[in-house]
Amino acid sequence: MVSSTTSAVDPDAPSVFEYFERDGAIWGGYEGDTVTFGKFVGTRTGDTIWVSFVHVLKADGTVVTGDGESELELTDDGRIRLVEHYEMHGLPQLSVVEEIPAA
Repeated sequence: MVSSTTSAVDPDAPSVFEYFERDGAIWGGYEGDTVTFGKFVGTRTGDTIWVSFVHVLKADGTVVTGDGESELELTDDGRIRLVEHYEMHGLPQLSVVEEIPAA
């Protein structure tokens, strides 16, 4: 995760996401930063991903659920970037997740 409107992203230990896709179905998980762990499922149509998610906050163990839509983009160096639009705490949110550069 590169940025998020719901929390300050720790650049040394950001949340890390792992995505899988088969025949337009999307699923995966994430952990790190402010989240103990999270899971998501959804669909991809063209350059748009729609998911439902659930995660547990490190701070107090609160379970958070929601839905979101992401637009797939490419960075200047060809990595995948997801610009995620979702609602949390009753407000629209935005986060950006980028593929980790190859070592």
